[in-house]
Amino acid sequence: MAVTEPAPAAPPAAYEGILRRQAMRESAARTYARSLPIVPVRARGLTIEGADGRRYLDCLSGAGTLALGHNHPVVLEAIKKVLDSGAPLHVLDLATPVKDAFTTELFATLPREFADNARIQFCGPAGTDAVEAAFKLVRAATGRSGLLAFTGAYHGMTAGALAASGGAEDVRVTRLPYPQDYRCPFGIGGERGAQIAARWTESVLDDPKSGTPAPAGMIVEPVQGEGGVNPAPDGWMRRMRDITASRSIPLIADEVQTGVGRTGAFWAVEHSGVVPDVMVLSKAIGGSLPLAVIVYRSELDTWQPGAHAGTFRGNQLAMAAGTATLAHVRENRLAERAAVLGARMLANLRALAADHPCIGDVRGRGLMIGVELVDPEAAPVDGGNEAPPDPVLAVAVQQECLRRGLIVELGGRHSTVVRLLPPLTLTDEQATAVVDRLADAMAAAERSPHRRTATGSIR
Repeated sequence: MAVTEPAPAAPPAAYEGILRRQAMRESAARTYARSLPIVPVRARGLTIEGADGRRYLDCLSGAGTLALGHNHPVVLEAIKKVLDSGAPLHVLDLATPVKDAFTTELFATLPREFADNARIQFCGPAGTDAVEAAFKLVRAATGRSGLLAFTGAYHGMTAGALAASGGAEDVRVTRLPYPQDYRCPFGIGGERGAQIAARWTESVLDDPKSGTPAPAGMIVEPVQGEGGVNPAPDGWMRRMRDITASRSIPLIADEVQTGVGRTGAFWAVEHSGVVPDVMVLSKAIGGSLPLAVIVYRSELDTWQPGAHAGTFRGNQLAMAAGTATLAHVRENRLAERAAVLGARMLANLRALAADHPCIGDVRGRGLMIGVELVDPEAAPVDGGNEAPPDPVLAVAVQQECLRRGLIVELGGRHSTVVRLLPPLTLTDEQATAVVDRLADAMAAAERSPHRRTATGSIR
């Protein structure tokens, strides 16, 4: 159903000036600000209010950071309690009651078999630093230097994390196929495609002529986020666990975006029953504030003091906010809620495909959802059955969403997957509004007489 676009107030000079100064002063590397030219001034739950008076439904959620949405009362109260207590806000890695409470709550949410024999390392404030720490940990523990990573991965923007993501050259990183149904690298998809992907991995590791450096670890996202919302098949995840365990290769689960109930389980590895050797955690564990840790099997704890450090690894406000968030998600069973509501949204989005041939695929797990947009009039690529991706349409849909008060992100190999990461506190009514606004935006983008296709032709 169509959604009436709210009438925006006239942008004040101050609002226009902020955007102008940002464009003049900030780096060319800025990202979200380019596609989302808004100036947030207030926010609560799913809703952001801009300086121009417009209100938006935020399905970006700080790239998945805001498990409870903006300014949830339990998070604000936890932060206020620390501020009012007079406790130090900066303590490096010293022990504090706030840190002890956070660690206790975090360990209570982890798979029991893992938590009972685990250690935690507090890292710098970003998830990419935790990824780097995980790489250093397994290399120190195994004495090996190689890494196994997957096509389509995203692990951060520092050098090692970027190399594991395929964004930089590193001869120590071996790239392996990640199974997908819609654009299967083997043209098969389904269980058979996942089996071939697993067999490929075994062959690379066991072939003495494969040129693969002895791996210190394998890093995998249980659901690829930036790569296009590709959930790993549970059976394939178990195969990766068997393959790594039988070869004494530590398995690193990157749960930076999938953790804290996002996929319908508290931790995404729980869907497959896999117990990794290392878990990389950030984003939602800080309750909207910067926090990153790795949790790992105690047998891997061979580091010397100072082997990995960081000035801001003792963020007391983030730990307090994180404790409140973890407890609220656990006590209110929000992971289970995400599973139910996510399944409903996936079904509603898939139903739209009948009226919108530009929808190539709808996929996801819990409230981590992706809609891949294609050019249905163009010939399939590479002899497959799938229509080619349409990045121009995807940008148009994102812009039309913003006009209708809906904030979404684009991801995937060609930036053609509309990504939905709403907070776990999403209501039924809000979920319906999100789907309706997205459908209306797609219809508007499809009707545009001047839209160019990915191949450059004009419809």
